Amino acid sequence: MQVARLVPLLGVTLLVASSGPAFPGGDEPGLPVSSLARWQNGRWQTWWRSDRAPQVWSEDQHVLTAGVAWAATAPAIEMAQLKLSGRRGAWRTRLVVVRLDPARLRLSLETGYGADGQPAWQADRVGTDVLFAVNAGQFVRTSPWGWLVLDGVERLPPGSGPLSTALTVDREGQVGWVAGDSIAARRGRGEVRFAFQSYPTLLRGGRVPEPLQRAGRGVDLAHRDARAAIGADSDGRLLVAMTRFDGLGDQLGFVPLGLTTPEMAAVMGALGAREAVALDGGISAQMLVRDAEKALVWSGLRRVPLALVARGRS
Repeated sequence: MQVARLVPLLGVTLLVASSGPAFPGGDEPGLPVSSLARWQNGRWQTWWRSDRAPQVWSEDQHVLTAGVAWAATAPAIEMAQLKLSGRRGAWRTRLVVVRLDPARLRLSLETGYGADGQPAWQADRVGTDVLFAVNAGQFVRTSPWGWLVLDGVERLPPGSGPLSTALTVDREGQVGWVAGDSIAARRGRGEVRFAFQSYPTLLRGGRVPEPLQRAGRGVDLAHRDARAAIGADSDGRLLVAMTRFDGLGDQLGFVPLGLTTPEMAAVMGALGAREAVALDGGISAQMLVRDAEKALVWSGLRRVPLALVARGRS
């Protein structure tokens, strides 16, 4: 087992493996050798390879949306599940995707702390009026990392780092995407009602950030884990994707095995996202989707301090 160490990258703490992966030939190391396949039409079909990874995702590359049976769980919310297979810990991966229309929903952020001051939010304990919920952002010890605005009040200042992105919800309910180095221009205007900041950015305008394309740019491109991400497609719909280990049944889906960061960027691009940023994954990743009869919950082992929730517009 590799021993991991923590290193800072321009204000962003990233996990870096102590021994490097094998890379394709060339003077400058590229991505770790990997591929992703999707179970479709009764067989595994490879749709992404590290040696042919797109730098920019275009409309004709949205291969994961082809043949997807979206199930409406509530007005303006639909869900799909796909089976993926990759190398090592990703050999059996279930991808849960939720697509939301923010124009028809009421989005907000919720914090959760216990009497002892420790994070206490869990997806399976939200109110019955919540139609969708997912853990939001990253966190440091007991606090969310980076910029946090709750009901128009800035609770935490922005974090620094070129690979960070903030998701904002204005007073009209419109969702925005702000690069980390552009947050300063949005502060203090009174137009943002909710905002959280996360990292690393997976897509910006459909383009994969340079540090996710080649090794040696400060990001561990080989580390595998359960992943969660949020993005937006060209129609402004939110896309939330979460991976679950699919090798030992639903009860052990929280096992922290899964995709690499470049592979998760590929997933978001192949789902049609133009903007995308990772959320806290591993044992923190958790999500709820409510339909007319029940709540579907993908639980995490760790309680978190912050969540994005969606309710119906009254």
